[in-house]
Amino acid sequence: MYDRVPLHNGFPSFSREAVARRQAALRTSMAKDGLQCAILYGSGRPNSDLAYLTNWPGGREAYVILPLEGEPAMLMQLFNHEPVAQMISYIPETRWAGPDSISSLASWLREHKLGQANIGLIGSLPFAQYDKLKLLLPEANFVDFTRHFRQQRVVYDEQEINFFKIAAELTDRSIESLERGIKPGMREYDLPLLIETPYLEAGGYAGIHFLASTSMKDPDICAPHQYLRDRVIQRGDVIISEISGAFWCYSGQIHRSFFLGEPTPEWQRLHQAAVDCYEGIESVLKDGASVDQVLDAAEVIDQRGYVILDDLLHGANQYPPILQTRSTDRGYPREFTFRENMVVTIQPQPRTQDKRMGLQFGETVLITKTGTERLHQYPRKMVVIDR
Repeated sequence: MYDRVPLHNGFPSFSREAVARRQAALRTSMAKDGLQCAILYGSGRPNSDLAYLTNWPGGREAYVILPLEGEPAMLMQLFNHEPVAQMISYIPETRWAGPDSISSLASWLREHKLGQANIGLIGSLPFAQYDKLKLLLPEANFVDFTRHFRQQRVVYDEQEINFFKIAAELTDRSIESLERGIKPGMREYDLPLLIETPYLEAGGYAGIHFLASTSMKDPDICAPHQYLRDRVIQRGDVIISEISGAFWCYSGQIHRSFFLGEPTPEWQRLHQAAVDCYEGIESVLKDGASVDQVLDAAEVIDQRGYVILDDLLHGANQYPPILQTRSTDRGYPREFTFRENMVVTIQPQPRTQDKRMGLQFGETVLITKTGTERLHQYPRKMVVIDR
């Protein structure tokens, strides 16, 4: 897959021009809000926020400093991560943040005459670090700028979409491997080997593999689990899944159910409700679509007597919007508008009221001017395994 993207020092990368455009767009938002500087905090890898502004997909933690004028900098941890960060990052001043990251950050801001500036903070800076930063820079004015950054990020550029397409293809390979490899007698914890091998072989990364198995006739699960049991898989079982393969900070996501034998009528009805909901939502998504249009299409879940536990739809990498049905709403602004080149995961997860059974059906799609474009090519079907 490395041959399908630009490379920088041998690593999958964005172009310098793309990273510069993103920094310039963020500076435009900063100027509108009267900010002299923005600081992005990111931790863990892969971290798409860090990659978006620097090209480096993260390590332990990092602080990207973007002044309104002048050159940006990135202070990062740990010291042994510095060599590869400097190989990948497009920010010339990419360096170890020292034994005390916040003290180093405050020193950088003072040295660049930003110790009294209006500064926008982006990301989940830990409270103790924020408290110390305020103590070290008592005359600076810190504001939360995360929402502005998220609004910029939810519309993806051409290079990001290419990464999504590769990640979706790798995720499809995982699902194909599951379909070929699931056999009675396996345990749940055996399944990740089937899932991860196809994308690791192609230079991808582990995303998520949420899975759970149960008897179709006597079910006791309603959502995929984040951890796997030692349960033995048998004929007459169903395995429900949420699978993401990743490529350089971008993930596909696909949801299918695997039936070891003919699905019972109860499971067929549940699966059809998920399919009808998915198709209804997909039919209304396009540039300019509203949240209420999506929620109207999702009413079929309640009409069939089911309810959802997981999100109905979310932006890629859990970016906005994150929606549930009206009956399970956990609160989201209705004024959100879907735009061309947003990437979202449609994932209706109907379950019975008693939580006895449930499944997910869906995948990640690209929103276009007039509708959606499939990123995944794996068939939209009930996966029946008869062996």
